[in-house]
Amino acid sequence: MPEKILPGIELDNVELRLGARPFRFDCTIAAGAITAITGASGAGKSTLLNLVAGFSTPASGTIRIAGEDVTRSHPSGRPVSIIFQDNNLFAHLDITTNIGLGISPSLRLSRNDKAQIEYALDRVGLHGFGKRMPPELSGGERQRVAFARALVRQRPVLILDEPFAALDPGLRQSMRILLLDLHRETGNTVLLVTHDPEEVRRLADHVIFIEDGKVLVRAEKTEFFQLDIEPLRHFLNDS
Repeated sequence: MPEKILPGIELDNVELRLGARPFRFDCTIAAGAITAITGASGAGKSTLLNLVAGFSTPASGTIRIAGEDVTRSHPSGRPVSIIFQDNNLFAHLDITTNIGLGISPSLRLSRNDKAQIEYALDRVGLHGFGKRMPPELSGGERQRVAFARALVRQRPVLILDEPFAALDPGLRQSMRILLLDLHRETGNTVLLVTHDPEEVRRLADHVIFIEDGKVLVRAEKTEFFQLDIEPLRHFLNDS
């Protein structure tokens, strides 16, 4: 029988054109699971991400998150946190302030908010780092700050846009472990955009493979790596 999916995110006949390039996404992303969004460079992974996050608006179709239509919602109104490859930290603000922006852009933080920030720092292994500035931190530490900011936002959907690509192999492994630990703790719906088949193997529950602006494959991880189709063979051999 087909796998029954509790929808976390639904893209229902979503269409978008960027210049002369058409995109069409029709898929369901499982709630409470880690779904890897993968495919060759330029296939449309970031476009799908931008549609879910609200940075792009489709010409037609519907986007739902936890059953709610967010197709026309502003990014700030969507229940989504994003961790980018470059961390998106403000170099002139200390770590506590950078994380606090995830709770309140005006930085009107209650005592409970500050306690949440301290807990998040401790949870990602950065206890005592609150007064440090981003340039004083290593790449892996800055990425941990980004995870802490996502934790305090407490959004049910977490998008990671190739978050570990710039890290060395040792740091990548430690950050993968952190992601899995935090996912077990929060139970959120995770979209992981990656070019790395090993990352898919280690982290994903489900895989969406995008080819030429469309979803070519949506499968459980085990099934995905057993498929024998030409675009997938090329992706695995070239990565």
